[in-house]
Amino acid sequence: MIHKKNALVAIGNTPLVRLEKVVPKSSAEVWLKLEGGNPTGSYKDRMALSVLSHAIERGDVVTGDTVIEYTGGSTGTALAFVSAVFGLKFIAVFSDAFSKSKQQAMEAFGAKVLIEKSENGTITPDLIQRMKKRAYKLAKNPKTYYADQFGSSYVRSGYKPMGVEIAEALDGKLDIFCAAVGTGAALMGTYDGLVESNVQAEVIALEPLQSPFLTTGKGGPHLVEGIGVGFEPPFLDRSKLKEIRAIDQEQAFKMCKRLASEEGIFGGGSTGLNVVAAIEIARELGPGKRIVTLGCDNGVKYLDSHIYV
Repeated sequence: MIHKKNALVAIGNTPLVRLEKVVPKSSAEVWLKLEGGNPTGSYKDRMALSVLSHAIERGDVVTGDTVIEYTGGSTGTALAFVSAVFGLKFIAVFSDAFSKSKQQAMEAFGAKVLIEKSENGTITPDLIQRMKKRAYKLAKNPKTYYADQFGSSYVRSGYKPMGVEIAEALDGKLDIFCAAVGTGAALMGTYDGLVESNVQAEVIALEPLQSPFLTTGKGGPHLVEGIGVGFEPPFLDRSKLKEIRAIDQEQAFKMCKRLASEEGIFGGGSTGLNVVAAIEIARELGPGKRIVTLGCDNGVKYLDSHIYV
């Protein structure tokens, strides 16, 4: 992997902390991997480094070429960051359904951001398909490289170190790993790392109740950025799952505020959703068990959103 003494060395090795105040007594332990500590404030930095470094090694992209991706913002910010370090240009197909601060972050890293209009600011399956189609069209131009967050094998492998880090931090002792699903790569990549570390934890996938494609086959409009894409996630391996749960987004947003004010942990909607589910599972399992979930990103990305206003 192309990785010199530059800003890319700050990716990964994030803290794993035990939640205390938001978890009811007589529940299992709940641990949260604080991925907001990555350079752009999201675990997507891991994926972006994996995809682009391997593309450079293969000769698929060279200095001055343009990387293309459609994104809800965190993937785009990560790709813009890594592209800047590698001397690449980046074009993001984005939407007004996502946080304005994410657009500003991408632009700060030198990206060009194209806006696809949403319906009343909601994330819908139709919006995702329009963004995808626009990105595909752009990627047909000369000297471009499609990052392919929903297809590249290096997306899933980029998250494998999370599982290894979790296993090392807990000496391999955990019972359940749960996380919300977008592409499915973070969930399955972390699972791969746990398996490599000889951890036999059960895996539970999560999605917004407002867009329950995985549990009902039908997506819908929702407000949790980065997950619930309204189609089968390409990296999700249902054969490895214990179950799939749908979590109410309103509970997730309330949990974001509780995490900040009670635990000092600042996260976005997907983090709140993960914690709501982990606590639900912790109540069911009771003392003596251990659940791990992901703090996907930093709440700074959402200060201008509905979550914290």
